[in-house]
Amino acid sequence: KWAFRSCPDYPRFPVAGYTPTMRIALITPYGRAHRNGNWHTAARWTRFLREAGHTVRVQVEWDGRPADLMLALHARRSFASIQAFAKRFPTRPLLLALTGTDLYRDIHENRDAQQALQLAHRIIVLQERGVDELAAHLAAKTRVIYQSAPDIARQATPADSFEVLVIGHLRAEKDPFRVALATAYLPEHSQIQVTHLGGALSEDMTETAELAQIKLPRWHWLGDVPHKAVIKRLARAHLMVISSVMEGGANVICEALAADVPVLASHMPGNIGMLGEDYPGYFPVGDERKLARLLLMAESDPDFYASLVSHARQRRCLMRPEQEASRLRQAVAEFEQTSD
Repeated sequence: KWAFRSCPDYPRFPVAGYTPTMRIALITPYGRAHRNGNWHTAARWTRFLREAGHTVRVQVEWDGRPADLMLALHARRSFASIQAFAKRFPTRPLLLALTGTDLYRDIHENRDAQQALQLAHRIIVLQERGVDELAAHLAAKTRVIYQSAPDIARQATPADSFEVLVIGHLRAEKDPFRVALATAYLPEHSQIQVTHLGGALSEDMTETAELAQIKLPRWHWLGDVPHKAVIKRLARAHLMVISSVMEGGANVICEALAADVPVLASHMPGNIGMLGEDYPGYFPVGDERKLARLLLMAESDPDFYASLVSHARQRRCLMRPEQEASRLRQAVAEFEQTSD
């Protein structure tokens, strides 16, 4: 039911006779300064909805001003806004997009997150496996909206090294040093060099990253860099690795596929939902030895690398901006005549 094996043409909005004028409060717990996945999602969705004719206010916390519809990212962190909107406008549509920490932690143990699920008229998950975490009555009101990235033009890859990229802030959910540890198991003749782009979110993470650079010469940490610089590095990389223990649907996978860069990914639901059950580039969560073997195969085995590229290209069609925009607008359009 939830498998996406092909990429049909979804209806695009606006279309003839389609004149939306909804006032939408889009709630994201992280503002522009954080520049994390949630913020990028909020920015894209705001653009898609405005292009469809809606009025969108983006807020970290709802200011109480009237809105025809609320679209909230993150069940637990946005709960105060969700609860306030539902209390003031109980019949107006409330859409809730679930993040990785929502799906794979909070909705199973946090009362606020659980109540947010009940208050939502529609739940959005960012990859097809997300529905598996929800009870049947919640799955029935759930829609899958893959995130997206526009095509990224390939640049010449370095001839004297095999460039591997890791993108993401240094925090526990990302298992950020797994790739660094894997480099210790690479043979001396390997030309693999790993660059990690992303800021440290704690002093401990900073200290560990600085020590790792000293002990593991193949691993390089550049810290928090502008998104344009990330895309520039991605455009010339041979490979990207995502080693997370928890993901709702990583936008960096969308960007890698947009740049025609194959991915090695930890074998966990959020990554499987993005890349598919039969993707050949998975390694067990937390297993740096298996990751090292896959890194070496990607570098030295042309058939394996070609298989990664082929599978990634098949999944790319699910993560194009026109698909994401269409699905989001359709989710909102379901409620256009229901707000009072």
